[in-house]
Amino acid sequence: MSYLIVIILLSLSGMFSGLTLSLLSLDRNELKRKISLGDRKAEKVYSVRKNGNLLLTTLLLGNVAVNSALAIFLGDLVSGVIAGLVATGLIVIFGEIIPQASFSRYALEIGAKTTWLVKIFIFILFPVAWPIAWVLNRVLGKEIPTVYSKKELIKIVEEHEDLAQSEVDQDEERIIKGALTFSDKKVSQIMTPKKNVFKLKEELVLDGGVIRAIKKKGHTRVPVYNKNSHKITGVLYVKDLIGLDEGLTVGKISQQRKILRVSQDLKLDELLNEFVKHKVHLAIVENRQQEFIGVTTLEDVIEEVLDIEIMDETDDV
Repeated sequence: MSYLIVIILLSLSGMFSGLTLSLLSLDRNELKRKISLGDRKAEKVYSVRKNGNLLLTTLLLGNVAVNSALAIFLGDLVSGVIAGLVATGLIVIFGEIIPQASFSRYALEIGAKTTWLVKIFIFILFPVAWPIAWVLNRVLGKEIPTVYSKKELIKIVEEHEDLAQSEVDQDEERIIKGALTFSDKKVSQIMTPKKNVFKLKEELVLDGGVIRAIKKKGHTRVPVYNKNSHKITGVLYVKDLIGLDEGLTVGKISQQRKILRVSQDLKLDELLNEFVKHKVHLAIVENRQQEFIGVTTLEDVIEEVLDIEIMDETDDV
């Protein structure tokens, strides 16, 4: 009978110790995310985990009570010094190390299966645990959610991609990393410099030679400038040339289209919003003196998000 009592007390000690570590290691916001995805285990655990200080107080009170009872009971069986050594050894090995090591590895699974038992202990110890939990809530406040920086999120994605159990593949890793970093980049980092931009003077007449030059380049939108090459006055849309009579000037056709002008210091997330807002795919990049220094396109932004170079049949490699 004595051995049975020792086993029961050790089991309770291990359970309280293991549940304290495992349940409180589960982040409340993470449990909410799992619940929103239909995880029934997370829903069960959250019912006791949502009030962290009450759960902590209940489990610690139970653990201390059981360990004290075990020490007292062993003291009645053997001498004081031996009882202390035996109790310490049993509690450390079977009441702390083994349960905490095993419970923490399967925290969600074990927590879901023992929720009903935890609720019973909360009910029993509520008169003592609740006042202590209330004081902790008032003094410490609500639990602070775990917030990851962009670099930490990227590292988490990289680690998930390397795990065989993860559903994240290499392409998804690349896209997620691109989406998390593109807003830190500026237009000046992705634009095509002025010297590499195919552009036309506004006084040019749209004859066969000009049209052949446009066709050879393969661009769908061509910036148009006046006598001062630092100023863009319009954008020529190649599709506007279909069925058009020769003899009109480039400037006459290009002025029908709106121009999106952006600063070289504009962040890429803001640039994307500008493209969406103005419903255009090409932007004229200007410096602080509002001089033309290059162009950038919606495709350039998408390449940064996808972290991949998009080439078509007209691009020069």
